[in-house]
Amino acid sequence: MPYIFSMNISNFDLNLLRVFDMLLREQNVSRAAERLALTQPTVSNALARLRDQLGDPLLVRVGRRMRPTPRALALEGPIRAALQQIEQTLGTGDGFEPQRSHRQLRIALTDFVEQLCMPPLLARLELLAPNVRIDVVHLAPNLPAEALDRGDLDLVLGRFDEVPARFTRHPWRRETLQIALRQQHPHLAPGQALDLDAFLGLRHIWVHGGQTRGMVDQWLAEQGLTRQIAYTTPNYLQAAHLAAATDMCVVLPRQLAQQFAHLLPLAVHELPFALEPFELEVVHLSHRQHDPALAWLVEQILTLPPA
Repeated sequence: MPYIFSMNISNFDLNLLRVFDMLLREQNVSRAAERLALTQPTVSNALARLRDQLGDPLLVRVGRRMRPTPRALALEGPIRAALQQIEQTLGTGDGFEPQRSHRQLRIALTDFVEQLCMPPLLARLELLAPNVRIDVVHLAPNLPAEALDRGDLDLVLGRFDEVPARFTRHPWRRETLQIALRQQHPHLAPGQALDLDAFLGLRHIWVHGGQTRGMVDQWLAEQGLTRQIAYTTPNYLQAAHLAAATDMCVVLPRQLAQQFAHLLPLAVHELPFALEPFELEVVHLSHRQHDPALAWLVEQILTLPPA
């Protein structure tokens, strides 16, 4: 007969749940202590108490890292959801005061969207919410639904084909694509229009973002065509600098191409074929709309002036 662990909740120190949540996020006692503004011995003692009260090691050392046990993983989601619900419930009554808040909010986006969004957003936060902290993580091609469910992310900003019904979507920007190549490019005379043959004759940098095929290559494939991709990178900033320094070219979102054309010796051209615009959206869990800090941040992003 399997052993079934039970406990009396009245004897459980609920303050330990915040420590449990941060330990599962960081999987490192020192980093968890730093983020909780506690000493390392305090967090180590809390972990020992958690292990005793929950009847499980929770985190075990594997090499140089600590790994959560199956019991810890099973508890992680419900405990994090409960903490979020408590935070939102308490926050609803007091409201959100941007000038006084020290809230930390975690956003996933690409370097392209970061370049468009963060300079004006951070300038606004400096005035309205100087102590609010924004942590940015890289956004993979697919919606990081599990990270949003766990509370590892507060919102994401990007382009998404499929979004489950439990999430709220806010349209933010419509984007098109342009091609950038260095000024005085040897394969394109000054004033020469970039036609399809010239486009296919260039060596291309592809900013892949983790996809197997982007919008340009999908259109070309539908016409039975391919382009010569000489270099791939996940980074738009690096791609623009490489195009400015070599004879390669790069397809960029329009707003980013225009920014780089002012900063680098790049010439920007329209694509020699028509592609549909794509949407950039702010996405978060629907039940988080009652979190006043998150609702305020979403409003700030949605009301940013166009670049």
